Amino acid sequence: MWLKRSKRNIEQNYTYDLTGYLFMFPSLLVLGTFVVLPILYAAFLSFQKVQLLGSIEYQFIGFNNFIRLIKDDRVWIALKNTAEYVAIVVPSQTILALLLAVSLNSGIKGKYWWRLIYFLPTITSSAVLTLIFMWIYNTDGLLNYFLALLKLPTYNWLDDPAVALKSIMIMNIWSTAPFFMVIYLAALQNIPQSLYEAAKIDGANNWQQFIYITLPLLKPVTFFVMTMGIIGTFQLFDQSYIFSGGSGGPNNATLTVVLLIYQYVFKDLQMGYAAALAFLLAFVIISLTLIQRRLFGGEIG
Repeated sequence: MWLKRSKRNIEQNYTYDLTGYLFMFPSLLVLGTFVVLPILYAAFLSFQKVQLLGSIEYQFIGFNNFIRLIKDDRVWIALKNTAEYVAIVVPSQTILALLLAVSLNSGIKGKYWWRLIYFLPTITSSAVLTLIFMWIYNTDGLLNYFLALLKLPTYNWLDDPAVALKSIMIMNIWSTAPFFMVIYLAALQNIPQSLYEAAKIDGANNWQQFIYITLPLLKPVTFFVMTMGIIGTFQLFDQSYIFSGGSGGPNNATLTVVLLIYQYVFKDLQMGYAAALAFLLAFVIISLTLIQRRLFGGEIG
């Protein structure tokens, strides 16, 4: 009797497991086809010299592609530009997003309209936004017009290597901060008001409440915002491509790692070398994320 009951339970559990896997199968199929297989294929390509003209041929060259990365001056230029972009954009957009969220959470009049106005840049197409800013950055464009009115120096925003990358930074800080503002706003509204009331009774002013209550409780959210910011900024491509016409100019000033990968694949047809560069980018992003996690005390959510 006991054996029959155990056998029935095993068969029932097996049926439940099989049903669960059948429900998961479509998702696993999509994930495997469009995520796992491309990663494995890219790993394969990174050790190959690929001949694309005529019949496709693969020649195993070991770690030569990775060794070549060290000697490639354009790789170092792209890494420098991307690192500078990340170092400025991520903290700026995080601070701006937090300030916007705090201002909306403070109960200002017309806060729903302000939310809509703030969030508009986020829902605008990146390509359209870039074209609008190219018009603004034109030598005779809107930005230089206002700078001239204020008796400030004007710039050739699109063709001057000293300011070309910074012009993309300004545009992206303005357009991405509202997305993270919404995340911060949701987190702020989940902080118990009783904590602030207790702090007021103890004599804490608004600044002290912000420093000792708000910021510590937002630490997991800040980790998420900065992690997503690092991943997104390291993958800068479309704005740099449109601004420079795909060249990364002027004088490689807007050349980023992803744009360089694109050039090696679609212009130079060096798929193996581009795959090695893609894995270098992935390594950098993962390393920075782990370092950031350590700095934030391992808190994720």
